[in-house]
Amino acid sequence: MKIQAPAEIGKKKEGSGYRLILDVLYVGIGTIGSEFGEEMKQPVLREIILLCLGVAISASMGAGQNRLASGTVSDRLVGAWRLVSLEQPGQDGQLHRIECDGMLVATRDGHISVQVMDRVPQAQSAAGPEQYSQGGYEASYGSYVVDESAHIFKFHVEGALVRSLIGKELIRAYELSGNTLIVRSARADEHWRVTWERYP
Repeated sequence: MKIQAPAEIGKKKEGSGYRLILDVLYVGIGTIGSEFGEEMKQPVLREIILLCLGVAISASMGAGQNRLASGTVSDRLVGAWRLVSLEQPGQDGQLHRIECDGMLVATRDGHISVQVMDRVPQAQSAAGPEQYSQGGYEASYGSYVVDESAHIFKFHVEGALVRSLIGKELIRAYELSGNTLIVRSARADEHWRVTWERYP
C-alpha cells in the first residue's frame, strides 16, 4: 500500500489541523515498519492513534474558543442563551427585576426565537408602548440582521403569541462580552433590559 509523504498530505490539507495529525501518522507508521518487530507493531500503532485523537480534539476545542472570542458578532450570537434577568421600569421610573425564565436561540443562517415566562404572572402591563407578552408569557420568532457598527440587530418578527407584533421590525441594542449578552430596545420610549447567558 502506498503511503503519501507529508509534503503530499500538506497539499491536500493545507491550512487545517489535520496536517499535523496526518504527518504524525506517516512518521509513526514509518517508524513502526523500520524500528519495531511484529509483536510490537499493534501496541505502538494504537498509542500513535490515541495521540492523534487527542491532538484532533484539542484542535477542535481551540477552534471553537477562537471563534467565540474573535469571530464576528453574528458568529458569537449563534447558539442557545439562558435568561439571567429581565428588568422593567416601575411606577417610580426605576428598573426592577422581574422573576421569570426564558431562552433565546439564534442560528447561523440568521433565524432567532425568544421565549420568556413569568414565574408568577402579574397584571398585564407593557414596559413601553409595545406589548410583547400575554398572560405572563412571551414568544416570538423570525429573522435577524446584525449591524456591528451601530451595535444593534434588527429582529423581523414572523410569528408571535402577541399577533400585533407579526411583521414588525424590532431594533435591539446589544452588549456582548464573553458568554454574557445584554439586550435593550433601541427605542427612546422603551427602557427594559434583558441579560442572557450562553448555555455551556
